[in-house]
Amino acid sequence: MPDTRVFVADANSTDGTAEMARSFPAKFAIEVIPGGLPAVGRNAGARRATTPYVLFLDADVELRDPTLLRRSVCAMQRRQLHCLTTNIRCIDGGAADRLLYCASNLVQKASRWAAPFATGMFMMFDRQEFQKLSGFNEQALYAEDYLLSKQVARRRFAVIPGEAMTSNRRFQKMGRLRIAGMFFRTALNSGNKNYFLRDQGYWEEF
Repeated sequence: MPDTRVFVADANSTDGTAEMARSFPAKFAIEVIPGGLPAVGRNAGARRATTPYVLFLDADVELRDPTLLRRSVCAMQRRQLHCLTTNIRCIDGGAADRLLYCASNLVQKASRWAAPFATGMFMMFDRQEFQKLSGFNEQALYAEDYLLSKQVARRRFAVIPGEAMTSNRRFQKMGRLRIAGMFFRTALNSGNKNYFLRDQGYWEEF
């Protein structure tokens, strides 16, 4: 892990993110780079990568399974995948939060047979294929991760067993019903690119 390059795309945060990231030099080769909206920050990190695969994570994601990264890389190599994700579980939420994430995981698994998608909470890409797709659309103000993953061929996409842990901050800030409604409308507008070029009110809370 000390040789693993980690890029933290920081959008001028005021909560000590950059300082905290730089405090782990013995564990990771961390570099803090200029961020912005997620598409901008993610692309900035990917441009610096030289490895066969790039993994995108949200800031509040924890990888508690020590085998998840190894299994992800093995799956990418063995199955010649272009993109994969895993289940997402809520660390600190209540029963309703856990239920919503469980429902999201089930929808994501079912989508593999028709129109797969992934979220930026945990998204591993073949770097060359990521470049062929021109990365994340930096004009997208909403669900840039969903928009990109929908371009991946079904047979080159996978949801591997395991889970990445996230907080319930989205539910706390925006409310469960609102988030669920946005998820539903995103699915309905899957083929409408212009829908993703508007922020849909998502960023007004952050």
